Amino acid sequence: MSVCVIGAGLSGLATARALAVKGIDFVCLERAVDVGGIWRQPGAGEPGPGYQSLHLNTAKQLTGYTEFPMPDAYPLYPRHSEVAAYLRSFAEWAGVLDRIEFGVEVVSVRQEEGDDASWTVVSRGADGTLESRRFAHVVVASGHNTVPTLPKPSPPGSDGFAGRILHAVDYQHGADFAEQRVVVVGLGASAVDIATDLSRHAARTVLSVRRGLHIVPKQLYGMSVDEMAEVSWFTAMSLPEQVDFAEKALQVARGRLSDYGLPEPDHPLFSSPVTISDEILSRIRHGAVHPRPGIDHLDGARVVFTDGTSEEADAIVYCTGYEMDFPFLPEGCPAGPGGSVELYRRVVAPGRPGLYFVGLVRPMGAITRLVEAQTHWVARIIGGEVVLPDADVMGEEVDAYLSGIAARYGTAAGGSSIQVDVGPYLKEMRGLQTV
Repeated sequence: MSVCVIGAGLSGLATARALAVKGIDFVCLERAVDVGGIWRQPGAGEPGPGYQSLHLNTAKQLTGYTEFPMPDAYPLYPRHSEVAAYLRSFAEWAGVLDRIEFGVEVVSVRQEEGDDASWTVVSRGADGTLESRRFAHVVVASGHNTVPTLPKPSPPGSDGFAGRILHAVDYQHGADFAEQRVVVVGLGASAVDIATDLSRHAARTVLSVRRGLHIVPKQLYGMSVDEMAEVSWFTAMSLPEQVDFAEKALQVARGRLSDYGLPEPDHPLFSSPVTISDEILSRIRHGAVHPRPGIDHLDGARVVFTDGTSEEADAIVYCTGYEMDFPFLPEGCPAGPGGSVELYRRVVAPGRPGLYFVGLVRPMGAITRLVEAQTHWVARIIGGEVVLPDADVMGEEVDAYLSGIAARYGTAAGGSSIQVDVGPYLKEMRGLQTV
């Protein structure tokens, strides 16, 4: 068979559609029992980064596939169950369900020596049986929220904490913490979602924030912020002009974050990931969520913060993110020794012909248009319509990109190395379609 696609979430399904349109033979391996990735997990009760209050932070018209829009009856920001049903409907419409093997986990992906440079994929079925197959191409579309990260080192006293300590990956619903006192650690998307959800069930919800982040509402001037990222009048601005425009808009929309008891960001807008939320600042103003600084140490059932204040707590939920991990791939791929993801045009692994990544980007806005552009390009490469440059030329492009990332974000390691600006990257990928 020509191609193995790993994962049947939003990116994997887009890849399957692009390959099917080109008439390219493929199989898609998905370890879950249905399509949808994180969007079906809350309803299915499977472990993963999804939780019951999960909704889209991006507008449905940009998050839905171009050829198969989300239903008109959906709200602008659908909940997880609606997104999962939509992805299932897309798979049926695209005619790719019979090409997906469910309950199959990929164990190993290794490139064979020789002229054909084919890839051997070892997978484990639901019954535990291992199967080895050879492919000319492998497309990794399994996402990057894989390994939950906890503070290292843990706050002193963690081993003796009288309550429960968990990561956001273990969180499902605020009702599980009814009448409890809960400390949520972090200020990213999952932290503010979980704190908001808890505030409607818990006896007391505390949000512990070590470093300030820019909190952006889902809409500015009546327009979804992800729509704004693509409109011509915004993309025509230079980055400093975009920053100035957005910061002034945020000042009008919500004022200073310090007025809510949160630390002010120590970095300009767009030089670090932003947190999109319509609710967290409102819940703080309503007295339902109580901001505190970072945790200094734990003392029995008491959480002591860096300003000397403390709270009794029954549980601590660490919303401290995830590490990218692809244990089935060769060491050093796609992340190099420094922890930076090293992919040509954020898709192709230099020096590893036949290996591609789809959806391994982090935009401020909807990812779907970027994913679709990636899949169209990958399908053209696999179909022989595009000839990639030599590995050293691809490496030069990667180095230049990572240098720009480091200059803008202060580091090119980890999640920073997959940051992209929607408008410029979409233009770049669409330009590759004509080569």
